[in-house]
Amino acid sequence: MKIVLLDAYTANPGDVSWAPLQVIAECEIHDRTPVAETVARCAGAEVIITNKAPVTREIIAALPDLKYIGVTATGYNIVDVAAAKERGIVVTNVPGYSSPAVAQLVFALLLELTNHVGHHAQTVAEGRWQACPDFCYWDYPIIELSGRTLGIIGYGDIGAAVGRIAVAFGMKVLASKRDWKTSPPDGVTPASIDEVFAQSDAISLHCPLTDATKHLVNGRTLGLMKESAFIINTGRGPLVDEAALAAALNSGRIAGAGLDVLSVEPPKDGNPLIGAKNCLITPHIGWASREARIRLIAATASNLQAFLDGKPVNVVG
Repeated sequence: MKIVLLDAYTANPGDVSWAPLQVIAECEIHDRTPVAETVARCAGAEVIITNKAPVTREIIAALPDLKYIGVTATGYNIVDVAAAKERGIVVTNVPGYSSPAVAQLVFALLLELTNHVGHHAQTVAEGRWQACPDFCYWDYPIIELSGRTLGIIGYGDIGAAVGRIAVAFGMKVLASKRDWKTSPPDGVTPASIDEVFAQSDAISLHCPLTDATKHLVNGRTLGLMKESAFIINTGRGPLVDEAALAAALNSGRIAGAGLDVLSVEPPKDGNPLIGAKNCLITPHIGWASREARIRLIAATASNLQAFLDGKPVNVVG
């Protein structure tokens, strides 16, 4: 069996192991694969493993031996799932592997917006504390999270992990979820999306990207928010209308934003959020802890083995 890894570098730049897959079959590992080279590299392959390298209808049609596509991520929009299904090709993803890491980043962003640790540490490194006439100084208001309200839109594994941390901080939690099949935990109150926008001091986005949620953060919903409120997006970039958010930040309509995702990644020159007022942007690192990537590779191998055993799991499409 031939297994081809199209874009292995981001999941494993060398600090973890592909051994869980390599014990199943020999792996042909490519750090990155341009679309134009995908068919040639995958000729004769029964299994493709991809993260962000597209597997289009045209690529699928050109690979008659292909039986399985494993996505080393939760999102799988880079695969033409309909074309795969027409060919009887199984496509799987890996849900849940990054929940602790993403939840931690949510609060890393929120705490930077409320405590400005990075900024103040930089001013100390530049010598400002030595020159200060007082024993301390701060350039921004230091904001306590305790007693404030965190709104969570999308209360799945990651949203629930964020909620637990928020409760531990002493925050009130409003959560919007499509279907509450069980009662929410203590400290979490169900709310509509508009209630979340209007009542929260910070909002964290964890819903899937669909036609209904694209540009969920837009001029109207931003207009519902408190001027002192923050937006955190570690979900999907297109959940946010970037021009509308930039305008709200630059005008002071809301207090700040922390983003780990953008609509186009890497971003193009001219993205309105890069350089916007009180806007923190990290380069899609929420999933990338070493622990999360070890879980990701193990789950990817487990998905493939389940398929080979005739009992596929985490099938999408």
